[in-house]
Amino acid sequence: MQRLGFIHDMMDVKVLILYVASRAQYPMTTQEIYEVCYQDDCLSYFDVCTAVPEMVASGHMESPEAEKYVITEKGRETAALTADSIAFTVKQRAEDAVARFNRQLRRSSFVKTQIMPRENGEFSVVIGLDDEMGNLMTLELVAPDQRQAVRMSRMLEKKAELIYTLTMTELMEEEEKIED
Repeated sequence: MQRLGFIHDMMDVKVLILYVASRAQYPMTTQEIYEVCYQDDCLSYFDVCTAVPEMVASGHMESPEAEKYVITEKGRETAALTADSIAFTVKQRAEDAVARFNRQLRRSSFVKTQIMPRENGEFSVVIGLDDEMGNLMTLELVAPDQRQAVRMSRMLEKKAELIYTLTMTELMEEEEKIED
């Protein structure tokens, strides 16, 4: 019986990993590589765990940080040569997954939250929203307990841009009313 899908052997796994790694803007863990590459039911986590160390040994990938991997120049050259062998649908889904990965990591570098205990037993939740030029907003809110501080931190992180936009809109609308 013939196997369905793009992945038929370890070479297909490595070609897909190189394709994905060549488009990733940040170092990736083995788990992240697997999640982005999982575009074909024939790919297993164990295939990725086998392929990545082999690709490091062959010089196609390197590990600049502990447990994180990036493509090397040799890997980029190989990825450029082998990209045409990837099935179109797998390639499209992989590109979308890499784009989501890049957006998510880029965003997380601009939004930072921190929870700090206060002397009275409450917790401060501090969120910083940055852009390429520097800090846009720093906001500190108080939560009565750690559980609520953690929830508040998650929601602030999720809605940072909305909070910033609403604050700026409210401030600018008020200024326009004063000028009129």
